[in-house]
Amino acid sequence: MAFGGLDSGLNGGPQRPMADINTTPLVDVMLVLLIIFIVTAPLMTQALKVDLPKANAQAVEDDPQAVTLAISAQGALQWNELTLTDDEAAKEIMAEAALAATPPAVRIEADKTLPYQRLTEVLSMLRAAGLNKVGFITQQAASSQTTAPTQPH
Repeated sequence: MAFGGLDSGLNGGPQRPMADINTTPLVDVMLVLLIIFIVTAPLMTQALKVDLPKANAQAVEDDPQAVTLAISAQGALQWNELTLTDDEAAKEIMAEAALAATPPAVRIEADKTLPYQRLTEVLSMLRAAGLNKVGFITQQAASSQTTAPTQPH
């Protein structure tokens, strides 16, 4: 279906189809897409990479230098067998461990009802101390109730 121009047929000439492409809708769509990309691009760079432990993780070989950091449902911390009274004591122990020639891997054993906020606070303390090799101890999904630490990253 051809559309005639506004001046077609006024001067007694034959009616011709309009040969120009109307680019206004194309420009409108491109501007809308540009605005969408400008708004969403910063959101793509603020993602937090989280490697979640799998319930059927394979047990890693036992590292004698690895430290177990247990976190109870109430948020209390236990460094190996040492119960920590507050976060300041935990920061001191973590900083002391990070000063070793080879900093130990930290395996976190957290209660499943522990609020996520508390877990992120503990992870921040570990990172601030310089302990970056962190793994999580999980329960196996099968009928056996043994714990299997995930591979530290």
